[in-house]
Amino acid sequence: MKYKILCSDLDGTLLSSKSDVSDFTISEIARIRDKTRIILVSARMPRAMVYLQRRLGILDQPIVCYNGALVLHGDIEISSTVIQMQHLWEIHNLAQLHFTKLGLYYTNEWFVEENSARVRKEIRYTQSTPIFRDTPDTLKDWEDRNIGAHKIMLMGTKITSDLLYPLLEKQFGEDLHLYRSNDTLIEIAPKSVSKLTAIRSLLAADESLSDVIAFGDNYNDIEMIEHCGYGVAVGNAREEVKAIADSTTLPNYEDGVAYFIKSELITNN
Repeated sequence: MKYKILCSDLDGTLLSSKSDVSDFTISEIARIRDKTRIILVSARMPRAMVYLQRRLGILDQPIVCYNGALVLHGDIEISSTVIQMQHLWEIHNLAQLHFTKLGLYYTNEWFVEENSARVRKEIRYTQSTPIFRDTPDTLKDWEDRNIGAHKIMLMGTKITSDLLYPLLEKQFGEDLHLYRSNDTLIEIAPKSVSKLTAIRSLLAADESLSDVIAFGDNYNDIEMIEHCGYGVAVGNAREEVKAIADSTTLPNYEDGVAYFIKSELITNN
């Protein structure tokens, strides 16, 4: 493979199921990992990524968590950007008015108010367990600790999310990045960072974005797919992602990333 670095989103991209990579993906990553740096780039929290790193044999590489808000290399924190407390309280108050619950994330901490069906799915898919606590209690605790959130997940219905999203965009759009991960979920992250800014921060002195091949499926992958050396959308990606990608591979559930890696290796041999 001619690229020095391979960056891949996880959910809907590298993962062939909701929570794991396939044996085919593991074998294809193994074929290139000695010559190509493999960096996982996700909206997930660290502990929901490290088990996948272990499966792929790439624990020696950094990870980009929370869409770039947290970048780690093992136990070393390379960068961390959080949503400030004032915004957290304002978002909480607005969400309450629209009967929407918050998931709050900081490093490996995950707080939710209730054990809903959505939360149970997240537990199953990410192999992570939250702490159940009222949101005001979490925010007061974080105020005392002088920290903020790496990510907020708003969990509602399609109706509440349709109503809430434009209000959030109007009030916080200049300071925060918002996107719909599906009809019922709204994810919020600091606007000053992204998957692309995180990738840039991990480039060595003799590397540039032209050395990077990136894979993704969703809105939060568009920037890295568009600006890296080569961008690949999986077959199940949103049409907006496919439109700006250099290539489209098979869907994630047909091991699109692994298939592309294998095809590239065959082409370049």
